[in-house]
Amino acid sequence: MTASRLVVVAGPTGTGKSDLALDLAEGLGGEIVNADSMQLYRGMDIGTAKTPPDERRGIPHHQLDVLDVTEPASVAAYQRHARAAVEDVLARGRTPLLVGGSGLYVQAVVDDLEFPPTDLAVRGRWERRLAEVGPAELHRLLADRDPVAAAAIEPGNGRRVVRALEVVELTGRPFSASLPRPGVPRYDAVLLLLDRDAAELDARLTARVGAMVARGLLAEVAALDRLGLRRGVTASRALGYQQLLPVLDGRRTLTDAAADTVAATRRFARRQRSWFRRDRRWLRLDAAAPDLAATARAAVRAAPAAASGR
Repeated sequence: MTASRLVVVAGPTGTGKSDLALDLAEGLGGEIVNADSMQLYRGMDIGTAKTPPDERRGIPHHQLDVLDVTEPASVAAYQRHARAAVEDVLARGRTPLLVGGSGLYVQAVVDDLEFPPTDLAVRGRWERRLAEVGPAELHRLLADRDPVAAAAIEPGNGRRVVRALEVVELTGRPFSASLPRPGVPRYDAVLLLLDRDAAELDARLTARVGAMVARGLLAEVAALDRLGLRRGVTASRALGYQQLLPVLDGRRTLTDAAADTVAATRRFARRQRSWFRRDRRWLRLDAAAPDLAATARAAVRAAPAAASGR
């Protein structure tokens, strides 16, 4: 590889992305940029499988531990900060590795996505209108103002109709003009998708949740609860944390909460797999392959410039 390029390591949770990224960073002179929406949060370490500092092999990590649990995660804010980190690493002649399984967060960096502004007062006015007339009437209004957006939004999806009308009012442009343009790349990136056999991954996820509980996940949730975890509209919904909060209240047993976490994590992995499967640009790698790191390094070095679209 003669010049630094963005390398993306993505895929379902539990496939081994962090370990592969560390191997690649050592071999390619790289730095890691987190693309897991829940690893943005300080203190959410065990339940998000965040690589501990003493296991990061001295490799710089970016976009970890940047939010308090009471703060909402915003993909638009993440996009700004993650792109700045990627471009800083590139400017220093090193290789940025974007690593994570949050599909929209990955796409927000890799592709030319635009996130239009928001205004709580304007949105509140449209939400009150929604409560008064219902989603079908508001959808008809959207069809007059932005027929392309109306065709893409179900008439019963009041939340998205309100968002579309908010954007039209704030920007003076159709909401459809800001819809994602899939496969329009911002960077000349190498896209590596890590996956495993579904049954094997299910077993790994079961074991991982058990290990998290054994390492003290309940104590971590309790500590974050004291810092306001329940007030965090994003952090409180994180896998494991959401399921263990009722344990602190005496409403669930830890055993039941762990089983619920396993089931929810398996469902989440399947949704992640479906998200990435839609994009044909990814080079798919078997996470169980014994020569995975060497195969991935070779793929990065061999990848042609200006990767093709979907």
